Amino acid sequence: MAKKKEIDLFGEDKIAKPMNEFEALLNGSSISARGLAPGDRFRGEVLAVTGKEAFLSTGTPTDAVMPFAGEAPKKGDMIDVIVVRAREGEILVKAIGARGVSAEADSLEDAFDMELPVEGLVTEAVKGGFRVKVQAAKAFCPISQMDWRVTDANAYVGKKFEFIITKFERGRDVVVSRRKLLEQERATSEGDFLNSAELGQIYSGKIFRVEKYGAFIRLDNGIEGLIPISEMSFGRINHPQEVVNLDQVVQVKLMRMEEDGDRLKVSFSLKQGGSVTDPWENILQDYPVGSQYEGTVEHKEQFGLFVNLATGITGLLPRSAWRDSVDGAQMENKRRGDRVKVRIERIDTDARKISFSLPRDDEDDSWRGNAAVSGGKSSSMGTLADLLKGVKIK
Repeated sequence: MAKKKEIDLFGEDKIAKPMNEFEALLNGSSISARGLAPGDRFRGEVLAVTGKEAFLSTGTPTDAVMPFAGEAPKKGDMIDVIVVRAREGEILVKAIGARGVSAEADSLEDAFDMELPVEGLVTEAVKGGFRVKVQAAKAFCPISQMDWRVTDANAYVGKKFEFIITKFERGRDVVVSRRKLLEQERATSEGDFLNSAELGQIYSGKIFRVEKYGAFIRLDNGIEGLIPISEMSFGRINHPQEVVNLDQVVQVKLMRMEEDGDRLKVSFSLKQGGSVTDPWENILQDYPVGSQYEGTVEHKEQFGLFVNLATGITGLLPRSAWRDSVDGAQMENKRRGDRVKVRIERIDTDARKISFSLPRDDEDDSWRGNAAVSGGKSSSMGTLADLLKGVKIK
């Protein structure tokens, strides 16, 4: 039996759309189709600015409203925001990094649910952390969550910071973290740095940690990276503390950067950043060929001794240079740290190599002075003929 067609008021066939297609059209007009909920983050383009509100694109017919208090954004700006409220036909967002949430969050519970930053006053340093006053509530911040590294807990007391609420129980415990907020800001900074930075650029930063294998630096923009010990000096050093100290401000050159999971690994060079003088810049003037110096044996190989004259100035004294000399046995017994006199034979500035030889004793010409005439008389013993003069040979 054929199914009877349904006719609409205009005499046309009524074709019912499948429910899934209807739902797709409905969801296409709602921001919920993108899965956005309070606390979600996205980047939107400023479409218009009216009064103290900016309207941002969301990729759907529903635009987002972003209240602002300071400088007004410009049309076309791309802004990273966080969703504060998402209802049918209304999306309220807050710019990431904007201070305060009083206009967006009705309570600390809302701030906890939406992971929005709240301002808190550090009132006291206690065992294991800090007491923090957040609005009218008392909260606790573990010492590990206050900063990247806390060396003086009392330095934070009496200061205001922004925190993320990590635990909320109404009327009971409120736990906050400043470090979580710092990590979010660092993630944003690392993304911007990865997109804009170029290898070879020079940056300024502060040393915040020193290990045997190198020193960690935090740039002025918050990016952290490693200076390997091999990139700290032009010469051989045993520990980075021979070159840098904690909290020292230095200039470094960007050598490498790569993404490792959700982190950005960055390495720098101190010796190429301008903070360390390159001893090879004036090597030919400071250490001319033919000059003689006393250096220190850095290490010994089968083919010779590596002798250091100064930081970054190391050359080879080949075994052939002493093998047939009267000091050969003494040179064979040289060990690391021993002092040795050398003569510069050759310098290759391109390869940064120096070749040494043993010092050459000046030719003894003193005997020639004895033959010089002084006051018309010879001050020498004379020739053999003079000595034999007057001797009768039988």
